[in-house]
Amino acid sequence: MPNIQVDNSSHDFSSMSRRERTEENRERLEREARERRQQTIIGIIVVLIVMAMLAAVGVTTYQAFYKSPKSNVEQTQIERSNKSKKQLKKLGAKYKPEVMTPMGGIVISKLGYNNPVAKVPTVATYFDPLCPGCGGFNRKADKALIAMVRAGQINLEIHPMSFLDQFSTDHYSSRVYGSIAYIANNDSDPEHLLQFINNIFAEDFQPEEGEGYKPVSNEKLIEQAKKAGVDESVASKAFERRYVEWQKLINKYTPDFMELLNVSGSNKGSMTTPTVTINGKLLDINAVNSKDMNVLDAILHCIGLNKNQVGVEGQMPKISSTDSPIAL
Repeated sequence: MPNIQVDNSSHDFSSMSRRERTEENRERLEREARERRQQTIIGIIVVLIVMAMLAAVGVTTYQAFYKSPKSNVEQTQIERSNKSKKQLKKLGAKYKPEVMTPMGGIVISKLGYNNPVAKVPTVATYFDPLCPGCGGFNRKADKALIAMVRAGQINLEIHPMSFLDQFSTDHYSSRVYGSIAYIANNDSDPEHLLQFINNIFAEDFQPEEGEGYKPVSNEKLIEQAKKAGVDESVASKAFERRYVEWQKLINKYTPDFMELLNVSGSNKGSMTTPTVTINGKLLDINAVNSKDMNVLDAILHCIGLNKNQVGVEGQMPKISSTDSPIAL
């Protein structure tokens, strides 16, 4: 019988292959487990990224479709302003004094009424003859404003109002308003009108409003007009409470004008007097006060003119008729 020997090496080889296969299976299972964990982590990251993107889109969409209350208020103010200007222009055409603009201004320059100097800024003032703050503003700033008008450095646009009529016992504001319009219509020299306004705002003449008001006769007002150079034939007819229907329209619609609304302080969003604009842009009186400036210095700063240049012909402001005011 042949001697059949068992090849021990062959037996050892078979045993090693099983161990290796077992090891390979273990490694494969571990590798697959690692891959599954990595896929899970990647999936979580992707989900988080997508959620973040959706959240961002959601915020953007919310902001796009749901404006803040402030934006809604501003939009309402713009719409009301535009509507009021249209109404004033439409309804006021029948009553407007000839010398006034459709928005109730009287433009004054060194060239006269309604003949502005080119390429210089326009300073506009809104005031009521009975308003104590308006009197204070006039006494601080008007002398310099008139000097700049004379030198051709600015155009001055005055906007009288009479909403404080109810705080006098004799229609003081509306009588003075009517006289301003009448004098401008019938006296060709703007210097007379400007001096008359200075006279009625003089500290020893301007009456108190409200309970402290003491009646002012037409005779006293006529005297102030004559002192300003207005001819007696004009002055004697100026205080007959003229243009009352026009004044009602001015008092109703002007406070809606967007460019006149306070942008800071306790009266933010409403108009107060005195109000000053430069090239149609509001001078923020609250900001002026917070910087410890007086209003004349603020105006000079905003137009780019030094105090020693005021009234000096040929010394021109840094801004022209189309520029925005220099920021405070």
